[in-house]
Amino acid sequence: MRVVVAVLVLLGLGAAVAWQVGDALGLEVRPADVPVERPVAAPPRPLAPPPEFTSIGVPDEPRLRLAAAAVADALVARGRPRPVVGDTGRLGVRTEPGLPDEGYRVDPGPVVVGSTPGGIAAGLYDIADRVRTGTEVVADGRVVAPRLGLRLTDLGAVGLPDDPGAFARGDDYSLNSDVVGSAVLPGAPYVDLAAVDGIARQFRALVHHALADGYNAVVVPGFLEYVTFDGLGVHPAGDPHPARARAMVDAFGPVWRYAHEMGMRVYLSTDMLALSPPLRAFLEREAGGLRTEDDRLWRVYRAGLSELFGRLPHVDGMMIRIGEGGAAYRFPGWDYSSEIAVTTPGAVRAMLRAFLATAAEHDREIVFRTWSVGIGAVGDLHTSRDAYEQVLGGVGDDRLVVSTKYTLGDFYSHLPLNDTLLVGRHRRIVEFQSRREFEGFGALPNDLGGLHRHALRAFLANPRVEGVWTWRQGGGPLTAGPRALDLRTGFWQLYDLNSYVTGRLARDPDLDPARLTADWVRRTFSSDPDVVHAVCRALALSREAITTGLYVGPYARHRVRALGLDPPPMMWIFEWDIPTGDSATLGTVYAVGRDRVDEAVAEGAAAIGTARRMRDLVGATDPAGWRDPVLRGWFVAALDHQVDLFGVLAAYRAAALRHVQWLDTGDPGARDAARAAAAEYGVRRAEHLRAYGGDLALPAYNLAAADLGLARAARDEPMAWAARGVLLGLLLAFALGRRRPWARALARPWRRVEPTGADRVLVWVVPAVAVVLGRAVLTWFAAPAHLAPVLGAWLLFALVLRLTTGREQRARLAAAVGAVALLRSVLLLGVLAVRGPGYYWFAFWTEPVARAVYVTAAFAAFLGVLAVAYAVLREGVGRRGALGRVLLAAGTPLAAVSGLVAVVGLERALTTWNDQLVLLPWGLSRILGITVHLGIPTALPTVALLVGGGAVVLGAALTLPTRPAGAPRPG
Repeated sequence: MRVVVAVLVLLGLGAAVAWQVGDALGLEVRPADVPVERPVAAPPRPLAPPPEFTSIGVPDEPRLRLAAAAVADALVARGRPRPVVGDTGRLGVRTEPGLPDEGYRVDPGPVVVGSTPGGIAAGLYDIADRVRTGTEVVADGRVVAPRLGLRLTDLGAVGLPDDPGAFARGDDYSLNSDVVGSAVLPGAPYVDLAAVDGIARQFRALVHHALADGYNAVVVPGFLEYVTFDGLGVHPAGDPHPARARAMVDAFGPVWRYAHEMGMRVYLSTDMLALSPPLRAFLEREAGGLRTEDDRLWRVYRAGLSELFGRLPHVDGMMIRIGEGGAAYRFPGWDYSSEIAVTTPGAVRAMLRAFLATAAEHDREIVFRTWSVGIGAVGDLHTSRDAYEQVLGGVGDDRLVVSTKYTLGDFYSHLPLNDTLLVGRHRRIVEFQSRREFEGFGALPNDLGGLHRHALRAFLANPRVEGVWTWRQGGGPLTAGPRALDLRTGFWQLYDLNSYVTGRLARDPDLDPARLTADWVRRTFSSDPDVVHAVCRALALSREAITTGLYVGPYARHRVRALGLDPPPMMWIFEWDIPTGDSATLGTVYAVGRDRVDEAVAEGAAAIGTARRMRDLVGATDPAGWRDPVLRGWFVAALDHQVDLFGVLAAYRAAALRHVQWLDTGDPGARDAARAAAAEYGVRRAEHLRAYGGDLALPAYNLAAADLGLARAARDEPMAWAARGVLLGLLLAFALGRRRPWARALARPWRRVEPTGADRVLVWVVPAVAVVLGRAVLTWFAAPAHLAPVLGAWLLFALVLRLTTGREQRARLAAAVGAVALLRSVLLLGVLAVRGPGYYWFAFWTEPVARAVYVTAAFAAFLGVLAVAYAVLREGVGRRGALGRVLLAAGTPLAAVSGLVAVVGLERALTTWNDQLVLLPWGLSRILGITVHLGIPTALPTVALLVGGGAVVLGAALTLPTRPAGAPRPG
């Protein structure tokens, strides 16, 4: 009866663990309300002849002279002589009160009429655009005003390093976006003024281009590097930070002021908390640490922000992000850093109250980004209406602008629109990304105009939506993708399309995006109607190519919660160019669309066909019809790359999904299809790496994880046969030895059997062989990082028990412990025998009932090893001695393994382990960090070491002999 009770208790504990595991790994799937895209090419239209403006008359005001120069440049691009820009001219301007700030009209003359320099400049830029795009300039007196008044752009590629060697390596996943790095010196004078001049030239070019595209504000990274905290005592005497900050203000203040002088608002941006070593020390000393709900901390940052606004009067506001930060964003050589510390609603409100009070004192604005990660309301702020209201509902201030990505997640396709933009009483702006980081880093044609218009028109249902923020270059690592830098290097024109169209749509969301695309093609590539129409037709196909070639549709069209996370709709290509081979991802992608595998595989093949049609359309154009034949060559090369890439991805998609289908169903047809697709992948992979492995502009994808996944997949069936062989061997051994004591002892551990002779060896050899072979098969005989600690722990456990147990109990103990270990190994081998380790992990990730049964039994068996060891030992050394020996035996391997992991480092240990078992995305550790992404405390090995060490100490104390009651004390 006691045995039955013990088994029930162990199973109950196992079931509790299984419930916790299932709760963490539960797969939740629901359809996603994804915007429907039906892009079309604009019909051909004849070009209007350029107007004959021989002169342009504008006041001697910098922003108006710049806008007039844009008109002159456009006329030159259309073949007209460059007009003279002066005080009077054929094209004139006039100031007249009563029009909106950025509104204008064109009266006969023609004359651009506006009430402000901003309105007149907007009119001139629109005329320049009409000239470039072959659209007639009509002087009809109609008032034109932008629908959205705040139109921000990022810095594009200003200041970003163009290092061919770094692009060639392609393994730097740093997300640092500091644009001043090339000008920073380690010591006085702290700033290289020659480098500042280079950054200033790039910045002026960005300002000119952005103004012509319709933007009126620019976001510049920076905050702490411009602040001295004078008078607060943050920096000890002799600290270089204040002198460096003053040098930064003197050097870069005039650079950023140029945008202000040209009519653009300037916003600095920072992550919070922004820190430096002396600031951190000061906060620890004076504000109680990084306690972000404490007003003492925010008084320090308020002082810094007030100083910043005073030193840089042309800065119109500060943009704040709280959802990302850490080492990946740190600029090498600087000791400025950021930390994700504003993680509660109270902390967010305390921060905003402080910063908004400072903004009011200086007549500035605070832009708060809702992008956030983590748990709780702040973690859900970006995607949850309820969380938005909980965090920001009590903050009411018209100096606050809330900025939110247009998608309900990151910048992926197959995502719903972000409905948090429809709620709240704050001023809102919508974030868009031109160079889609997850969709080829801008190296693949990707016309987003229709999607962006759909989003803007939907969000305008909220009257508080007043602007956009377009990322021209921003998002993702710089050098882990194509060498393309906005306005500077490579085929940046491909994503300039989206910056242009989004800027025009922000002024008038009712414009036809197809016509805007055609306008951009005329402006950028050609005025030849045949070329324009062919390129537009290709671009109209670009979304179909992207959404089928880079996404697995049956999975992507669902909102999924899996493995305790909200994985993105791409998923099978992990951040940013790594087709993944891990069982968690591929199993989940398959499970969501398991009834539509044929469709998923067919999508990959269809994407190749779409890309080929695009290539054929552009390739068939006459080179003489292009303004710059080099751009035509780049466009055709990009499409050749897309066709090749989609071929590799289609073959891999088929191989991966068909293999998981075989794991799930055992269908021989799926197995054969997987093998055929894997062979095709091998051929296409070699061609892809040969063609693009050294190409900086069109780099090959990183196929390391896919190769690992397919290598393990190829071993699944042999491993299944190996598991069957081990089970058959065990069955034969027990059949032949059924009358021997070793077999009876292992088959019925609750019976008292005393093995002798050779049986004393077999009672531990047979379980040991089963344990070793079971774990080896589980790892495909390819993961020593898993085998070594697991088998080492078993060995230490058994060795400690043997060394602390008398000879008369050893055989009995070995039989009891070996029996439970054998039972657990047979359970494992039974699962592996189905279709190998791949099936084991597929079921673990995606089959809740099977997982619950297995985890319950496996954990109960694990505890059973300790329980039977205690039961046997208790008969010889009593309860105290038995408990002590079990604690010693269990604590020793725990302390040894955790100590080893602590020495190696948890992240490094997990990376090596995962690389060999291929359970989680290979890129996780290389990009985000397994511990960071999954929230695993880095102190875990130390805690485990302390627990194991404590068990050893307590076990040793309990194991030591005690003095019998009443015995005389020594001495």
